[in-house]
Amino acid sequence: MLQQVNGHRSGSDAQGGKSLREDLQEFLGGEALLHELDDLTKVNPVTLETVLRCLQARYAADMFYTSAGCTLVALNPFKPVPQLYSPALMREYHAAPQPQKLRPHIFAVGEQTYRNVQSLIEPVNQSIIVSGESGAGKTWTSRCLMKFYAVVAASPTSLESHKIAERIEQRILNSNPVMEAFGNACTLRNNNSSRFGKFIQLQLNSAQQMTGAAVQTYLLEKTRVTCQASSERNFHIFYQICKGASVDERLQWHLPEGASFSWLPNPERTLEEDCFQVTREAMLHLGIDIPTQNNIFQVLAGLLHLGNIWFADSKDEAQSCQLMDDAKCSIRTSASLLQLPEDPLLETLQIRTIRAGRQQQVFQKPCSRAECDTRRDCLAKLVYARLFDWLVSVINSSICADPDSWTTFIGLLDVYGFESFPNNSLEQLCINYANEKLQQHFVAHYLRAQQEEYAVEGLDWSFVNYQDNQACLDLIEGSPISICSLINEECRLNRPSSAAQLQTRIESALAGSPCLGHNKLSREPSFIVVHYAGPVQYHTAGLVEKNKDPVPPELTRLLQQSQDPLLKVLFPMDPEEKSQEEPSGQSRAPVLTVVSKFKASLEQLLQVLHSTTPHYIRCIKPNSQGQAHTFLQEEVLSQLEACGLVETIHISAAGFPIRIPHQNFVERYELLRRLCTRTSPGSHSPSPDERHSEWSPHTKGATLQPLLQDILHTLPALTQAAATPGDAAEATPIPVHCGRTKVFMTDSMLELLECGRAQVLEQCACCIQGSWRRHRHRKQERQRQAATLIQAAIRSWLARKHIQRMHAAATAIKRTWQKWRIRMAFLASKELDGVQEKHVSQVPLPLGSLLLPQAQTSLLEAIIRLWPLGLVLANAAVGVRGFQRKLVVWACLQLPMGNPSSYAVQTAQEQAGVTSIRALPQGSIKFHCRKSPLPYADICPEPSLHSVTGFNQILLERHSLGHM
Repeated sequence: MLQQVNGHRSGSDAQGGKSLREDLQEFLGGEALLHELDDLTKVNPVTLETVLRCLQARYAADMFYTSAGCTLVALNPFKPVPQLYSPALMREYHAAPQPQKLRPHIFAVGEQTYRNVQSLIEPVNQSIIVSGESGAGKTWTSRCLMKFYAVVAASPTSLESHKIAERIEQRILNSNPVMEAFGNACTLRNNNSSRFGKFIQLQLNSAQQMTGAAVQTYLLEKTRVTCQASSERNFHIFYQICKGASVDERLQWHLPEGASFSWLPNPERTLEEDCFQVTREAMLHLGIDIPTQNNIFQVLAGLLHLGNIWFADSKDEAQSCQLMDDAKCSIRTSASLLQLPEDPLLETLQIRTIRAGRQQQVFQKPCSRAECDTRRDCLAKLVYARLFDWLVSVINSSICADPDSWTTFIGLLDVYGFESFPNNSLEQLCINYANEKLQQHFVAHYLRAQQEEYAVEGLDWSFVNYQDNQACLDLIEGSPISICSLINEECRLNRPSSAAQLQTRIESALAGSPCLGHNKLSREPSFIVVHYAGPVQYHTAGLVEKNKDPVPPELTRLLQQSQDPLLKVLFPMDPEEKSQEEPSGQSRAPVLTVVSKFKASLEQLLQVLHSTTPHYIRCIKPNSQGQAHTFLQEEVLSQLEACGLVETIHISAAGFPIRIPHQNFVERYELLRRLCTRTSPGSHSPSPDERHSEWSPHTKGATLQPLLQDILHTLPALTQAAATPGDAAEATPIPVHCGRTKVFMTDSMLELLECGRAQVLEQCACCIQGSWRRHRHRKQERQRQAATLIQAAIRSWLARKHIQRMHAAATAIKRTWQKWRIRMAFLASKELDGVQEKHVSQVPLPLGSLLLPQAQTSLLEAIIRLWPLGLVLANAAVGVRGFQRKLVVWACLQLPMGNPSSYAVQTAQEQAGVTSIRALPQGSIKFHCRKSPLPYADICPEPSLHSVTGFNQILLERHSLGHM
C-alpha cells in the first residue's frame, strides 16, 4: 500500500488534494508572484478566483492598473497618488519605444491610440471605452487621458496650438462638473451614479494635433426628475440649489430654509457632490454667464414647486379635478418662476385637447386625477430634458472645431454599467440593452484578439466554441417579435395598456427564448431577462407609458408662451414644428417611442465604434465606502460581472485558458514519457548527460519538439484510460494544440495530464519505496550478520580469556599444591619420630597368602604414594568402607605383607578415645591431644566444613568425627 507520495500521506485526501492544487497553482503561475503579473492572461488557470486574487495582490502593492488582454482594469485607489499621473510619467510613456513593455497604465492605452492614429493604418480612428460604476474612476480616467492628449497632441514648436489644446482640455474638464450635476444622482449602489452616457470625440488634424472636441450624450434618465426610488435622490443640481444658494437667491427663487418638496427626497443627506459653487465656476468657464445661470436655476426652482401641485379626485367626470388647498400657492409660485400665465398652466394640466375628424374638430375633456399628475410630470421632464440637451450644445459650441480643420479623432466613451435594482423599469431595460450591445462588440473584438494570438501560434481558431449573448439580444431587439417590438406595439394600440396583459403577451410570444424567465413568487406583473451579467427582473407596470413618453401639444404650446428667456430658447416658435404637431388624421406619423429613439442612437454609436479600433478600460471600485487599502471581493466581483470581464473569462475558458510555454510543459510532464516507453520499445529515456544538455541555457525549439511529440503521443492512452467503457468507443479529438511557443489546452486536459503525472509519480514512489525497503532489508541483514560475527568473536575472546585465566589459576594452584604436598610430606616424615619404615618387598610372602585383584593392586600403589592423604581418608566419616578401608590403612602404615588378619587395625570411628596410627602396642596407650607444633599444620588451599584441619593431626576425637 502506498503510504507517502511527494511528502503527503495518501490517507489524508483533503490535505493531499490541497497540496496538489497548491503545487499545480505554483507550476501554472510560475515563479512570479501574483502582484508581479501585470496581465491577467498570464494567470494560470484563467478563472474568476485567480483574477480576484491577482487584482487584490496588486491593489495591496499599490499597483492599480492591470492588463487583461485588450482590456485595462483600473482600480480606484481612493487616495491621491500624484507620482502616478505626473507630467514626467506622461513623457516617459510617450517617448518609450514600446509603451506596452512598460507597466500597465492609462497612459500606455492613450499612447497606443495616438500612435495608431499616427501610423495611418486602417482603421485610423481610435476609441477608448471607459465603463464602470460612478465612483469607480471613469471621470478621473477621462480627465487623465485628456491631460495626456493635451501634452502629446500639442506641437512643441507652436505655442498657439499648445494653448488651444489646453483651452479645449480645460473646457472639457469643466464640462464634467456641469454634466455630473445635471446628469448624476445618488442611487442604491453609489452616491454619484451617472444617469446618462456620453461620447467625447477628440478631433485631430493631419499633424495629429488636437484642434477641438465634441460631446454626444445618450439616454438621460429624465424620469428621475419626477420619480425616485426609495433611499435614492433626484439629480444633484436640485440639492445644490437648495443647499448652496445665497439668501437673496433663495428669496428670488422662492426656496426658503426648511422648505419641503415632493420631488426632493432625502434632503438631509449631504454628499461631496452637493457643491454649488464648483458647478457655478465650471459653467462660467464654459461661457455661461451669471444671468444665464440664474435663469437656469430659476427654471429648476419652478420645477420643484411644480412637483408640489396635487389634485383632488373629481366627483363628476364632466368636471375637472380641483387643486388641493396647499397646492394653490405652489402653482402660483411655479407659474411665476417659469413666467407662464397661471390660468393657462392650470387649465393645461386639468383639461386635455382632442382633435378628431377630417375637419380636425377640437374637443376638450377633463382629465382624471392620474392624468393630471401624468401631465404635470410630463411638463417637468420635457423642460429638464430640453435644458440638459441645451447645456450639451453649449459645451459643444465652445470646444468643437470646424469640420474642415480635423481629419481623425480619438473617442472616449463613458457609459453607465450594468444595473439591477429591486424595481427595474424601462430605464434599466435600455441601459442593460446598451450594455448587451457593447458586450457583443467587446466579445467580437476580444475574439479577434484571441484569433490573432492563435494565428501567431499557428493554430486553427475555428474550433473555439463560445456562448455569446446573441440570444439575449434577439429577445430584446429581435425581429419580428421581441420585447421592444411588443412594447412598441402596445404603444400604438388605441387602448389602455395593462401590466398583466403585457406580461402575458411577452411570455406567450417569447416562450421559446432561453433568456426569458418568470418569477412565480412575484406579486407584481414582471418578466426576467437573463443578461450576460446575470438575470434581471423588470416590472411591466408603467413600461408602456414610459415608452410612449407622450408630450401633449398643448404643453409645448404653453411653454412657447413663456416670457422666460431660457424657455424661449428651449421652446422656440417654429412653424414647421407646429405643422408637424398638428397633422391630419389620415396622415398621422407613427409615434416615435423612447425605445425606438434609444435604439437608433445606439446603432449610430455602434457604427462609430465599428469604424474605429476599440480599446477598453474597466474601472473598478474596490469598496463602496471610498476607503483606501480596502478590497472587498464581493463588490469587485459584481463589478467584474457588470463590465463583462467575467464573460470574457468564460469565453477564454471556452477556448484554451491554459497556455504553457514549451520548456515549462516539458519540464513538468516529461515524466509521461515513461508511459510511452511501455508502448513503444524503441523510445528511450534520455541519459543524465543528454537531459543536462537539453536544459542548457541555449536550448532551441527544435530540441524541444521531439520531447513535446513524445509527451503528446501519450495523451490518447491517458484519454482512453480515463474514459468510461461507454465512451471508449467514441473517437473524440484531444483538446490540446501545440503552438510555436506555447501548448494550448483546456482545463479538462490539464486535469488529465495531472492525473497521468500523479500516476507516474505514484509508480515512481512505489519503485522508490520497494528499492528502499530492499536496500533497508539488505542493510539490516548485513548488520545482523555483522552483529552475529562480532558477538561470536566477542564470546570466543571472552571464553579464551576465561580459559586462560582458569588455566593460569589451575597452574598456580597445581604449583602451589605440589609445593605444599612436598612440604607436608617432609613435615609429616619429620613428625613421625623414629619410625622405621619397612618395605613390603622385604617380607617374603607366599603366593597364595595374598591374592589381590588387579584393580586393588593399582589402588594400593596409588595409596602408598599418597599415604598421608590415604590415612586421613581412611579415618574420614565418608569414603571407602570395610575391607578397603582396612587395606588403605594397612598400605599407608606399610605393614609387612602377610596375613592381614594377624594385624588389628582399629580406626577412630570404631573405638572411643584417641589412638595412634602407629602399630598397636601390646598395651593400650592413650595420648593427650595437644596442638601440633607445626606452624602450617592447619592450613589448606580450600578449607571446608567436612575437611580435616591438618594432615599431621592424627589424634582425632571420636565424637567429633561422628558428627562429621
